[in-house]
Amino acid sequence: MPATVSQVADGIKTRLATITGLRAFSYQTEQMNTPPFAYPELTQVEYHRAFGGGDVAMAFTIHVVVGRYTDRTAFALLDDFLSYSGAKSIRACLESDKTLGGVCSTLVVPSGADISSLGEGGAEFLEIQLSLTVHA
Repeated sequence: MPATVSQVADGIKTRLATITGLRAFSYQTEQMNTPPFAYPELTQVEYHRAFGGGDVAMAFTIHVVVGRYTDRTAFALLDDFLSYSGAKSIRACLESDKTLGGVCSTLVVPSGADISSLGEGGAEFLEIQLSLTVHA
């Protein structure tokens, strides 16, 4: 039986929480005043990738709110979060446990770097987005 969306989102949160200094959530948080933090957003579910529903694929966007848009430190964190490897690499973090603790069969982070500003409560935050495909 494939994993549920909630199980996968919780597994993503658990993996992201292993990055020192990064707060992680299973869903978008209501308060954005304490970056950096990250959360997954489900963008698509493909049910029939194999006979009998044996390969349900879920596409997620991983949102990483890095810091205030005008803060030089926030821009410096981009290198760490978008790096292929390293202690703060989102890609390396997620792909280091491709089963999310046994929740899914495999995953891949194919791309990242949709860098944008995000307005909240009169403040502008720097956000990056990474793509994640999970095979439940």
